Amino acid sequence: MTVVIAFLANIVVAIAKSIVAALTGSASMLAEAAHSWADAGNEIFLLIADKRADKQRDAAHPLGYGRDAYIFSLFAAFGIFTVGAVVSIQHGIQSLTAPEAMENYALSYLVLGVAFLLEGFSFTQSILEGRRTAKKYGRGFFDYIVNGSNTTLRSVFFEDSAALLGLIIAGAGIGLHQVTGDPVWDAIGSIAIGVLLGGVALLLINRNRRYLLGASPSPAYRAQTITALLSHPEIERVTALYLEFSGPERLFLVASVDLVGDDRENDVARQLRRLEGDLEQDELIGKAVLTLSVSDEPSITI
Repeated sequence: MTVVIAFLANIVVAIAKSIVAALTGSASMLAEAAHSWADAGNEIFLLIADKRADKQRDAAHPLGYGRDAYIFSLFAAFGIFTVGAVVSIQHGIQSLTAPEAMENYALSYLVLGVAFLLEGFSFTQSILEGRRTAKKYGRGFFDYIVNGSNTTLRSVFFEDSAALLGLIIAGAGIGLHQVTGDPVWDAIGSIAIGVLLGGVALLLINRNRRYLLGASPSPAYRAQTITALLSHPEIERVTALYLEFSGPERLFLVASVDLVGDDRENDVARQLRRLEGDLEQDELIGKAVLTLSVSDEPSITI
């Protein structure tokens, strides 16, 4: 729902900014229009990311399709960089070399104000969802947004943050143009918006790259997992534990455990399968694999 709200807001704002940019000739407004069109296109990638990540695992993808979310979110981040940042900086530089007078300041301010309200609504929705989910997993809001595995929520939050800051920069550039009569300020506003978008894009690219390479959860969650394993009366020791995100809020777990007793091989295999099924009842565990520990392997300590 957060992505859908962001998409609708960006479409409306992009159309309005494009019309005003054409009517006024404002470089900052054109940069903002490019920004909003880039964001609208990116939301489509994020919608695809959510849908693809929800596909159930199959024989071809035993860990599921969760990493598709990071692939399509990476496309969205590149979209911010190429369409938003590069276009804004390029147009700002062109306006510096050949500045143009601007017309109808009131119309520009009106559209910026309406855009701020729409982007603010979308931003508020992403904050509410982020706080709710961060609380669910016992994490701080900003830590969850920046470092959490939910890539679409992170993308919407930072896109909306950049949109609101970009609107303030555009308003300042247009305002200084009006006060001083110098169109250079409007061009500088366009370049500043491009730099802002470039920074956001690089942050999102880096986060998606991290999860595509295989990211582990926090040490605190690792300790909780060891405690959960040891809480099973059939598990005496845990000697190895591997945890990796296979998608948004979805983990792949591999552990070596020492079972209580000395049952026959077939009985032990059944025990392990049953324990794997129990672990996969946790909404964060997408796939669990348990193996037997060797007797002389040291236990993991919390």
